[in-house]
Formats: sequence, structure tokens, C-alpha cells
Amino acid sequence: MNKVSILLAEDDTNLGQLLKSYLSAKEYDTTLATDGAAAMKIFRKEKFSLCLLDVMMPEMDGFTLAREIRTIDPHIPIIFLTAKNLKEDVIEGFKTGADDYLTKPFSMEELVYRIEAILRRSTKRATDVPAEKYTIGKYSFDVTRQLLTYQDQSRKLTTKEAELLELLCRHRNEVLERNLALKSIWIDDNYFNARSMDVYITKLRKYLSKDSQVEILNIHGKGYKLLC
Repeated sequence: MNKVSILLAEDDTNLGQLLKSYLSAKEYDTTLATDGAAAMKIFRKEKFSLCLLDVMMPEMDGFTLAREIRTIDPHIPIIFLTAKNLKEDVIEGFKTGADDYLTKPFSMEELVYRIEAILRRSTKRATDVPAEKYTIGKYSFDVTRQLLTYQDQSRKLTTKEAELLELLCRHRNEVLERNLALKSIWIDDNYFNARSMDVYITKLRKYLSKDSQVEILNIHGKGYKLLC
């Protein structure tokens, strides 16, 4: 199996070398660039599986670099590494198409966990064809029209209800991570958005309650699982 190749853009030389050494020890083929412009030059020449981008860098900041990378490869996973934790910065990061956002200081173990989780999701997405309709037990779900139908009764879902149900369908019979759902739909995984998502989960359970074979389980400390 080919090694996973990572482009690491980090202007803090000590941290950059530390990250590169750690990731290399975990058998990731890691290339380090110390500014955004240098990272862009490398990206144009080489093929990578994932990008780890610092936000505050000379020559080209991480957000601009991510946008440039996306023009070449719209699907490559991107994780931001930054000291910034303002809501506006998090939102800006996800608007550029980032898959995750780690605030410094972070543990190396958490970074590797997130890399592995994102690579699993991106591999799954690469083999999946997005569906327009799903069968959920005795229900049918029309994603485009946001319609959930049981026998001859149809319910028009709100946009967030439909987006959350679609995510659950795409991860049916496996765990949908809370952070993935929050960042995909609500952008920010703060306390209030997490409580809002719990309310939507309760609503979806009610909508699906006519089929006893369909369940949305709480997986403690991880997320939700749609069983059908």
C-alpha cells in the first residue's frame, strides 16, 4: 500500500519539524513548507493525500492557500492548524472548504486521530455516488425535494432536518460523529449548536417512529447511528 502523503505548511520552524518527525514516525510521507507561497509551489508539482495548513503564514496565509489548492483539487482534505479560535476564523476556515480545524496547542495523538478520521471519510466519499433518494425501513426520503414519505403520507422537512437526515443516511449503520455533523451543517460546533442538533435528532426520531425497525441511537461520546 502506498504511504499517505501530507503537505504540511507551518512557518514555526520548530513546530514544523516536530510535526513532520512525528507524522513520519507514524508512517505518513510528510513534506514541510515554511510559508504559504512555498507550499503552493510544492502542491503544484507533487500529489498529496491531505494538507495541514497553518493560518498565519508569510507570503500567503492559510485561508488563501486553501482556496488556491481547491482550484487544483476540489476534494483534497484540508485541516487548519492555528492559534486562532475566534468564531469568525473558524467560519472562514470552513468556508474555504476545510475538513477540520485544530487550535494550538493540540496533542499529536489528537492530530493523528483527526487525520485518520478524515481520510476514512474521504475514501468513503470517493467510492460513494451521492443519492437523491434513500429508503429508510418503510420510509422513503427524497433529498432534493426534502420529502419524507411513509405509505401515502409525506412530510416536508426543513433544510436542516433534511441535511441531518441525509448525513445519517450516508452513514447508516455506522457512527455519524457529532463534530462532523455540526461542522457540516451548523459550521460551528459550539454548545448552543450542539443543543440545537439534539433537538433536530429528537424531531427526526419522532418523524421515523412509525417503523419500529428504524432507530437513531445515541453513541455516548461519539455521535449518532441510524439503524434501519
